[in-house]
Amino acid sequence: MMDKIVKEYLEKKKISYEFYTHPAVFTTQEAGRHCKHVPRKACKNLFLQDKEANKLFLVIIVAEKRLDIKALTKSLKTKHLSFGNPELLEKYLKLKPGSVSPFGLLNDEKKDVDIVIDKDIWDAEMVNFHPNVNTESLALKKDGFHAYIESLQQRKIILEL
Repeated sequence: MMDKIVKEYLEKKKISYEFYTHPAVFTTQEAGRHCKHVPRKACKNLFLQDKEANKLFLVIIVAEKRLDIKALTKSLKTKHLSFGNPELLEKYLKLKPGSVSPFGLLNDEKKDVDIVIDKDIWDAEMVNFHPNVNTESLALKKDGFHAYIESLQQRKIILEL
């Protein structure tokens, strides 16, 4: 069943989406096998941290791309990026590994997590994400995705990743 917070937020903001169910998926490979019925630009969402600067990032990238963390570190002008641990993910986004998505940002009340979006995702006609559970996907058209991201009022960085 779709996360109530996500559903109510999208309805309140009048952001349309298409809803799909599927077996639980934890990786982009599993999503490729189990989510063929979901129209999309396949995305992966990475929760990263810079411990020294005490900064957190949600990176949204095309699923087929491999993230160059060193290049991203340079682009973000940080010292050292690494994957955030499950405890940080739970604390800031109220999510568990395998269900990371931009919809977790609804739980980031203090706006501590910056959003880094691959330009290919930002420009895609349709994208999809888990609505905070990995047995469902929501497909959003470009204007809906943009409206959602802008509505969060968090720092957004669009990069060619």
